[in-house]
Order: sequence, then structure tokens, then C-alpha cells
Amino acid sequence: MSNTVVIYSPQASSRLRYVLDWVFNTRLGIGYTLTHQPQGIIHLSYGISFNNCISIPDAGLLWQTGIAQHDVATGYWNGIPTLYTSADSDVPFDIFSAIFFLVTRYEEYYPHTSDKHGRYPYTDSILAKNNWLERPLIDEWIEALRKILIEKYGLSIPVKSFTYLPTYDIDIAWSYKHKGFVRNLGGFLKDLVGLRLTDALKRVLVNLFNSQDPYDAFPFMYSLHNRFGHKPLLFVLAALKTGTYDKNISPNHKAMQKLIRSFAEHSTVGIHPSYYSGQQNYLFKEEKAALENITGSAIKISRQHYIRLFLPQTYRQLITDGITDDYSMGYGTHIGFRAGTGTSFYWYDVENEKQSSLQVYPFCFMDSTARFDMQLSVEDAFHRLQKMEQYLRAANSSMITVFHNFSLGTDSGWKEWPEKYAQYLERMTGN
Repeated sequence: MSNTVVIYSPQASSRLRYVLDWVFNTRLGIGYTLTHQPQGIIHLSYGISFNNCISIPDAGLLWQTGIAQHDVATGYWNGIPTLYTSADSDVPFDIFSAIFFLVTRYEEYYPHTSDKHGRYPYTDSILAKNNWLERPLIDEWIEALRKILIEKYGLSIPVKSFTYLPTYDIDIAWSYKHKGFVRNLGGFLKDLVGLRLTDALKRVLVNLFNSQDPYDAFPFMYSLHNRFGHKPLLFVLAALKTGTYDKNISPNHKAMQKLIRSFAEHSTVGIHPSYYSGQQNYLFKEEKAALENITGSAIKISRQHYIRLFLPQTYRQLITDGITDDYSMGYGTHIGFRAGTGTSFYWYDVENEKQSSLQVYPFCFMDSTARFDMQLSVEDAFHRLQKMEQYLRAANSSMITVFHNFSLGTDSGWKEWPEKYAQYLERMTGN
């Protein structure tokens, strides 16, 4: 049986090649041939219908350049929601344009009102407007296409295994420890004024009697990874100056350096750039250099603090600064699939019409988003996570989650989260 798909299209473009490379080479793990000649064996025809081949409509997006705001027709294909719907083809929507629209985050280039952190609001996205944000539609489309190609032509297309990667953002390593006399005194007085007497007592016990810090979940995390065989990524906030949005312990502090070195021994360390580093690039360079000096290794991976991802500026700057893999593709205020997929892809710079060298890894779940922004209970949060996992497993895709050390420690606000997370990691053992 053949393992090469022959695709007919009257023309070609960098956009079409980008989508075909990802769908067939990366996602399906097979080769493809793009032909402009309507003769011989053809498996898929794009824009034109032929006898005995699977036809896909052409919405025109892949022949354009730049950004042109437009309406996108929606529909369903065997129960799966679709974009760029057309009823006149075997596949009743332009699957290639739909994939391009979502993975490039085309709609985020449209005029919009940013949220208080300057971010694109998830409510503006077509997936959120249709209540499809928690489904990896691209992965579902590709799996459906794989089955059709096998059924109709007997093509040999391998089934890829579902994968799971736990990741962590280390924004605040400790709640009370190693923050110095002034910061702790100020926090203690605020606790007293606010009548948070339990917090004030905890602060005293941690600093004066060496009680466990509420955010110190690191031994617990290490034990989980060792027991269940996971190899996580940890993104460290290494701001050299603290502020409203950067409340980390300085990377110049010996305790923080010791902790970061322990991360490097157990996991892969990435940078969690400080809040304003996107506008003040010298901050990013300083923080990256500090992490590299501590770990003794080049820092190649990143995730934006507060998910402050601004297209195309953020990705262009990361490439310039030597980042090869970014894990910021998700929303900070809602769980789900910002780019419609759980699988990584190379970022396509729409304004310059070319594929970049930056690999983008989407995440679908963040603990703080579920609890604070969506106000979900721990039971509801993990139920929603498991539902997304089911979709990803069925589509042979990948899943990345984001947790924080503070949600896995002993802080009373995160009651039951550590236990639920441990149960979840155990269930995910071996994927």
C-alpha cells in the first residue's frame, strides 16, 4: 500500500505548502505530492471536483497575502464543527483554509479591544463565540481525514500515540521564605490590618520556626514525577526587580539559585519572561542570561508571564533572542485550544508570508485560569480537563497542562488541588 497522498490544486502558495507540510508530514506522518496536472492518480482535489477523488472546496484564503478581515461560514461534518463551510464537496468545508486561519491566529490581527494586560480577548475568537473552544477541532478534522483516506484508498497511514506533557510556571517560589525582612514585615502588617490572622501566624511560623512554606510544593512535585515517570518543563520567572506583576524571588538570591539548579537536575528549565520584558527587551536578555548562568545551559524554551502574547511582535522577538520553542499558545482567562489543536506547529508569520523557525506548543489547561478566571471548583476543573483529554486521545493528538507550585502546596485556597493532581498524573502514567 502507498503512503504518499497525491493532491491536486490549480496553483500553489506558501500558505498551502505550510498547511500541507504540517497536516501530512507532521500530523499524519506520511508524504504528499502536490500536482497541478489533473491526470493520473489523485487522492485529494482542492477547489475542483474530479471523479474518484475526495474533493475539498477552496475558500480563497490560501491565495491571499496579508490580513483581510472576512466572515467565516460555520457548519458541521459528521458531528464535528467546521469553518469555511461549503456543501458542494466531499469534505464539506475548506479544511486547509480553516487550519491556516486557526494555527496562524489570523483573527488576532483584526482590530480588537485588548484586556487589561494588553492581550487578545478569548471572547473575540470564533471558537469561543461558537462554544467550541474546548474542542481540538483541527485534530478532529485531521483524524477524520485520515480515516477517509484509509477507507477509500487503502493508504498506509500510521496511528500516532497520544502524548501528555506536564509543565509548571514558577512565578512565586515561596510565599514567605527568602523574601527578606522588609517584604515580610510589610506582608505581616497587611495581614493584621486585613484581619488575616491565620496568614500572619503562618508567616511567623515559616520565618521564625522553619515551618513548611505554603508554596513549597517542590518535594511533592519531584516525588510525583519520579513515581509516575513524567519529565516536565519548568518555566522560571527570573525578574531582577520585583513589582506589581513580578513577585518572584530574585535569581541573585542563593536560595533561588539552589532551587533553579535543582530544577535543572530533574527537568528542563525555560524562561518565564517578566511582565514588561516584551516592551523592554533588555529585561528579557538580562533574565535569560541569569538563568543560563545558574543552570550552566542555554535557555531555548519560554512561556510568557500572564500569557502576554502579542502577535507578531512577541514571536519575532523570541526568535531574535534565541528561543526555539514557545509554550504560550493558550488563553490566560479561559481553558481550551486557542489555536484549535493540541499539537505543536511552526509559527507562520502572516505579515511576511513565511514559516518561521519557532516551534509553538499549545496548552489547554491552566490551574489559575480554571480557579480564578472561570471560578471552577476543583471537581469541575478536572472534569473539563478530562473532557478535553478525551477529545485529544480520540484524535491521537497531544496535551500540555500548566500548573503552579502554589496550587500544589499547602495554601488553604487550593484545598484538594494537590490530591486531585496526583490522582490525575497517576492516571496519565504511560499516557
